[in-house]
Amino acid sequence: MTNPLRITITAILATAATAFLVSCGTGGSRAQTPYLEAFGQQAVPQGASQVTDTVSYWDGDGVSGPASIVIDLSDQRAYFYKGNTLVGVSSLSTGDEGHATTTGRFKITEKDHDHRSNLYGDFVDAAGNVVVRDVTAGKDKPPPGTTFLGSDMEHFMRFNGGTGMHKGYLPGYAASHGCVRMPAHMAEIYYNNVVVGTPVTVQH
Repeated sequence: MTNPLRITITAILATAATAFLVSCGTGGSRAQTPYLEAFGQQAVPQGASQVTDTVSYWDGDGVSGPASIVIDLSDQRAYFYKGNTLVGVSSLSTGDEGHATTTGRFKITEKDHDHRSNLYGDFVDAAGNVVVRDVTAGKDKPPPGTTFLGSDMEHFMRFNGGTGMHKGYLPGYAASHGCVRMPAHMAEIYYNNVVVGTPVTVQH
């Protein structure tokens, strides 16, 4: 029997992807997009929940050595090392088929605890109540009395242009528009254990 929730989630993801492509235009490029994350927790269907995380752990407190992170796209995990010692693993959701997370060797260039997208989010009223969900800044027109509020990308760790690791929704597969989503508790731990300059390797 077809799962109605799966159909709903698939439809929303497809709609978000279409909105992203339209907003870029035929002459746009990913390099011109400040932040690549397209939809946050507010875009998740009501009643849906994240896939149970049985992968993530942290055992790095008290361990010395320079930090480094290896993001493996094939198994959707981020491996945290101190020196040559693996001290933590986080489950992930990286870029989807049409917006793959770029592979290569990078370094953390920015940390922003309370980061929000400047491109995707909601229109909210003066009290902060959401009036229109899942809008694109500069493309969608705000209703009178509303302002744009970017999607929550807490514990943002930028490492390649607009791409970064941050707290986000994990459906159990690669589903972002290029960024690296992590469970909230792991995003916080990784954030607290990296500095600007920490090496990040993205590989298949």
